[in-house]
Amino acid sequence: MTRTSHTSTHLPAPAGPYSHVVSAAGLVWTAGFGPQNPQTGAVPEGIVAQTEQVITNVEEALRLRGLGLEDVVKATVHLQHLKRDFDAYNGVYARRFAEPFPARTTVGSDLMDILVEIDVVAVAPTNQSSTA
Repeated sequence: MTRTSHTSTHLPAPAGPYSHVVSAAGLVWTAGFGPQNPQTGAVPEGIVAQTEQVITNVEEALRLRGLGLEDVVKATVHLQHLKRDFDAYNGVYARRFAEPFPARTTVGSDLMDILVEIDVVAVAPTNQSSTA
């Protein structure tokens, strides 16, 4: 099995030894993305703005493999304040992802000075090369 990894200057710099995206066997995994603006490093205020930026970062990561949010089959979401922020985050998520929605796990987590982090698994279309 061939595994390829990708990083991009159009995404927040990795905070450790990991790739932004790894692909193998027609599947694509993203790292967990927080709400940092890749150009400035700034984190927006509030769960709505942070969720928007996180999904934008995930979308940019998927573009590295020629994919989009419509190719996502599974999302894992971490919220700093699960009960407090779930409804607001869920509203952004429902607007940015289209039906049929991916499978999703949303959990409360102790995050490092952010409110939300998301990673996804996507499937590359069968007519797309695994080395695109």
